[in-house]
Order: sequence, then C-alpha cells, then structure tokens
Amino acid sequence: MGILKSITEWATNPWGQNVPIHIAWFLIWVAALAGLLFLIVHAIYVRYFAKAEEYADDSSPTLATALPKRIPRHSLAARLFHWIMAASMFTLLITAFLPKIGLQFDWVTYHWIAGSVLTVSILFHIVHASFWLDFWAIWPDRADLIDARRRVLRFMGRPAPPPRKFAKYPLENKLYHGAIIATGLAAIGTGVFMLSRVRTIFFPRNPYLFSDMTWGLMYVLHGLAGVGLIALVTVHVYFAVRPEKLDITKSMIFGSMRREFYLKHYDPQRWTVRIQPSDSISTDRKA
Repeated sequence: MGILKSITEWATNPWGQNVPIHIAWFLIWVAALAGLLFLIVHAIYVRYFAKAEEYADDSSPTLATALPKRIPRHSLAARLFHWIMAASMFTLLITAFLPKIGLQFDWVTYHWIAGSVLTVSILFHIVHASFWLDFWAIWPDRADLIDARRRVLRFMGRPAPPPRKFAKYPLENKLYHGAIIATGLAAIGTGVFMLSRVRTIFFPRNPYLFSDMTWGLMYVLHGLAGVGLIALVTVHVYFAVRPEKLDITKSMIFGSMRREFYLKHYDPQRWTVRIQPSDSISTDRKA
C-alpha cells in the first residue's frame, strides 16, 4: 500500500473516503528518462563494446542460389495493422500526456477515438494471427531459451557453443511483444470501461458504474500502462531506426527483406521459406 500511495494522487470524495484519482505525474518523466537511458547505454555498448555476431553455421550452401532476392516477411494485412496501431498509439500518448506537461487542448474526444481504433485493430490482429498466421511464432520456445543461455555464457566469457541463427522473430522481439501485450491490454481493458464516463457514440454516459475506489484504481492502472508505453515505444522507435535493423523496419513497409540479410541472421530451419518451382516464393504459413 505504501508503494501505491507514493505513485498515485489521492483525494477525498463527498462521503469522506480517501480514494486514488490517478498516477503521480512525475512518472511521465521517469518513463521518458528510462527509455532515453536505455537507448544511450545500448548505443554506447554497441559502438564500443559489442563483439561481432557469431552463429552456428547450419545453412545449406545451395540455399543462397535457390532463394530469390527478396524474402517475404509481412503480409499487407499485417503491415496495415501495424501502422494503424502505431498511429493510434502515438495519438493516445500525445493526447494523454501533453496536457499534463502544460500543453492544453481539447484532448478527450481525440483520445477516446484513438483508443477505439486501437481496440478494433487489436481485435482484428488476434483473429488474423490465430487463423491466418502461426499464432505461436511470436512466443518464446525451448530453442530460444537454449540459445539465450548460450549467449549469456559467451557474454560472461564462459565456454558455450555458438547460438543458432534466429527464427522469424528473435527472442528479444518475443519478449517485447509480451510486454506490449501486458501494457496494451491493461490500457485497453480499463479504457473500455472509462468510456462510460465521457460522452461517446457507443453507450450512454454512466459515471456511477463503479465505486469511487474502483474507478480510482482503474485510472491508476490505466495511467501506469500509459507511462509504461512511453518507455516501450521509445525503445521500439530506437531499434527501428538503428542501421543494423533497417532491413527489418523496411520489411514492415514493403513486406519483404533482402536475401543477404535473411541468410546472415535467420535460421532457414526455424523460419522456413517455401520455394516454388517458378522461382517465385511464398512464406510458409507457419513461418
């Protein structure tokens, strides 16, 4: 309870109860500085201390000649979802936090519209990933954990075999995906109920749906998810613009990546590309 009081602001309601009303706004700067500190430390590490990547060589020497110049990675539907989600996420962060740091404008309408767009896009993604993509491709598996252990041992200077090349989504992408799911669902879940406190096109306004204490805790959870997303989005944008990651970023725009990048970083046994006799290829549904 002591931690909760230190990161929230409280008020007394008309019945004399002391209830939380929202997060302490200094957490905005904590999240922003945490994201900034991470990218500074990472950039320094990569520039001065990181060693060249070394992988176990398990690719077929004939694979390079069999693959086309461009390896398909993201479908049009997946790319549209990503950019719609990104636009709604940035709109939510801007409309939520700029008024709290002094830039005042009528933000409520923009905020709930962006939140509605984000919710619909997430629901679409769940259905799309479940029935048209390999749902489990983005979740850590045993191979990820084995390779992560090898990387940690080698980083510490202890003997270990070289890790294998990555699956379609490396472990760090999978862990980031999990963090985004936790914070995003917390923001969406609380935000849907909070819509009942403002005038929208969905249902009549009803600020008495929950008790003051429940509403307060809901606002606190919503705010914590929001400041968490500040740090997560900062890290995501940082990696997206790093030179060694640009092939991945471009694949989210154009749908494919260079063959050389695929062969250098990815294990064909873990990310299968089906080669058609006509030399045109399509990514395996479970890739």
